[in-house]
Amino acid sequence: MQPLIQHTGRGITLRRSDIDTDQIIPAEYCKRLTKTGYADALFAEWCADPDFVLNRPSSAGAEILIAAHNFGTGSSREHAVWALRDWGFVAVVASSFGDIFRRNALKNGLIPVELPAPAVAALADRVDAEPDTDLTVDLVGQEIHCTALRYGFAIDHRARRLLVGGLDEIAMTLIKDSRISAYERTRLDWLPSIRATEPLAYTGVAEARQR
Repeated sequence: MQPLIQHTGRGITLRRSDIDTDQIIPAEYCKRLTKTGYADALFAEWCADPDFVLNRPSSAGAEILIAAHNFGTGSSREHAVWALRDWGFVAVVASSFGDIFRRNALKNGLIPVELPAPAVAALADRVDAEPDTDLTVDLVGQEIHCTALRYGFAIDHRARRLLVGGLDEIAMTLIKDSRISAYERTRLDWLPSIRATEPLAYTGVAEARQR
């Protein structure tokens, strides 16, 4: 993933509560076998309305979505995060998030910014009044600001470290590759190993332990 230290971009508002993952991306789009290419599926059913916010020319290029309460509730599908990310969103601002959605977002480079409801409403009002106004999400300072509005937000320490470093769980494991390899070299032959060796023929636990 690309490092996410501070991001500045335009926002759009979606003032709806309890937006679940099936609304974010309907189930039929989850049959695809890739982790990218879901921009066309984002809010697909709502996009049938020509006046839906994503269909407005002014929304093109927006990177911060301001929603309401309980965003991302519902199923555990990562596709919901992939669709938001592929459309171009870097952050979602809401007064609360579905727990699984929050975890999926942090693991896939989408920043869930949780703020008190009055702060979310104030940002939404500002964006609606001044659509060309930029918002800045600062992961190091853990705050979001838009003109004179400035709010701090909490984020899991480890998740923030990964986002700032542009790392995922696999990258974190690979950083320790030399230590893992050194440990594997000390393991007894009959124990499970990640080394590419001939499989040990099973002849009973007792005999295997003698090898």
